[in-house]
Amino acid sequence: MDQSFSISGKIVDVVSKRVFEGTVAVENGRISRIQEQPVHEAGYILPGFVDAHVHVESSMLIPSEFARLAVVHGTVGTISDPHEIANVLGIDGVRYMIDNGQKVPFKFYFGAPSCVPATSFETAGAEIGVEGIAELMAMDEIVYLAEMMNFPGVLHSDPMVMQKLEEAKKQGKVIDGHAPGLRGTQAKQYIDAGISTDHECFTREEALDKLKYGMKIQIREGSAAKNFEALIGLLPEYPDRMMFCSDDKHPNDLVAGHINLLAKRAVAKGIDPMTVIRAATLNVVEHYGMDVGLLQTGDPADFISVDNLEDFNVLSTYINGQKVAANGRSFIDRVEEKVVNQFNAKPLSAGDIEIYGESDRIHVIEVEDGQLITKKVTLNLGQRNCNFTSDPDKDILKLVVVNRYHPAKPAVAFVRNFGLKQGAIASSVAHDSHNIIAVGVGDDDIVAAINSLIDCKGGVSLASGDQREVLALPVAGLMSNEDGYQVAEAYEQLDRQAKALGSTLQSPYMTLSFCALLVIPELKLSDKGLFDGNTFTFTSLFA
Repeated sequence: MDQSFSISGKIVDVVSKRVFEGTVAVENGRISRIQEQPVHEAGYILPGFVDAHVHVESSMLIPSEFARLAVVHGTVGTISDPHEIANVLGIDGVRYMIDNGQKVPFKFYFGAPSCVPATSFETAGAEIGVEGIAELMAMDEIVYLAEMMNFPGVLHSDPMVMQKLEEAKKQGKVIDGHAPGLRGTQAKQYIDAGISTDHECFTREEALDKLKYGMKIQIREGSAAKNFEALIGLLPEYPDRMMFCSDDKHPNDLVAGHINLLAKRAVAKGIDPMTVIRAATLNVVEHYGMDVGLLQTGDPADFISVDNLEDFNVLSTYINGQKVAANGRSFIDRVEEKVVNQFNAKPLSAGDIEIYGESDRIHVIEVEDGQLITKKVTLNLGQRNCNFTSDPDKDILKLVVVNRYHPAKPAVAFVRNFGLKQGAIASSVAHDSHNIIAVGVGDDDIVAAINSLIDCKGGVSLASGDQREVLALPVAGLMSNEDGYQVAEAYEQLDRQAKALGSTLQSPYMTLSFCALLVIPELKLSDKGLFDGNTFTFTSLFA
């Protein structure tokens, strides 16, 4: 690694809000001098991008592999919520993420998952109570309390929820929010509890309500939830209180780009590049108190060079003065990491997912492409006194959730808007408890897709007749410890095959994974049954 070097170009100073020609000198991983002078180089030098809220696990890659892919796009750090692995392995899972992330030159800033399990209406693999939060909050590696999804608990002053918030306040650490749809006095009450950010705003009006009461808004654009178009217009109005985040980013999408793509899209909307770059760098670094450089003398040498401030094509990425990527190639070495898991499900037969009822009117989950929210609709399935099966002509498909932690009867419901005309897909990435979730046309294919995952103790799969495809995710049933680019290619192939079976969704596996996310309205399916997210109670399949 170079101990000292210099780089010249047009320097983007996000602190003083100016761009000037000059040279950046680096010594021992820090910026020793910035000299303003005419230069011949045409490119721009700016602070590295930071993802303001991401679940690394959703990339299906362990942190070290996530870093290898992300640095190519100019990302130097993340605010990472290890909520997914915590639901499987508890505090040990959080430590796994921290330990692996420290093995590569990348700035992972992990939070303490505040809601493990997310609700009491599902089976998770672990629980992190007040004592666990206190233990995590005392760790230097934990910089914030991660998204407080239990907003009803905040609104009703649930003792455990309030104690978790107090533990974060005692340590002087930031508290992240998660409050989809919360408006007015309820939003104010939630924010007044000390919660400072939200990445769950679906509309401009909702974001404005939260901004009014002092909250900062993270503009989310992930593989499933996409709120950029709805919220980006607020950035010029609230330039110091907006950030960019991905939340959940599948591996093939991470290969294609990261925060750099959001910067490009924002500038294309006519927003001043300085405002955009500050939202992707300074706003995040200052809010979370990150030790990430902002291209100032004395800062860690965390910066990138790009060709221009419109396309943000990344030419090189430096972290602590080390060149970690250049011209689309990552220089971070692979880490051979151990596998940890908890997976105890037993193989199923088609008879295990049969469901009978006297009424032919059922409550159906209606998914919406690009959103985590679902609708609750009542439809006539046209079947009575028999095993209710999928009706692909009406795009009503059977949805199954199987407890992965111990043998139990599967939960069965129906979903619309997946578009499958044949076959089935399944995943052990099923927010938030990460049981097995599957959707499909025929019971035999659904069970085959599920059993493929049970055989390899987690992953994503597809089954159609004699066809069987699976991408194994042996680390907690959520991540692979193999080469990130190979994982991305395998996932891309599965995604294409799911669409070849008829799915019309942009990201069918990601959408499937959120059909069990009970904290997002309106209707979801847990391993214990159909759940109404509006009333926060179980509901009957039959209307």
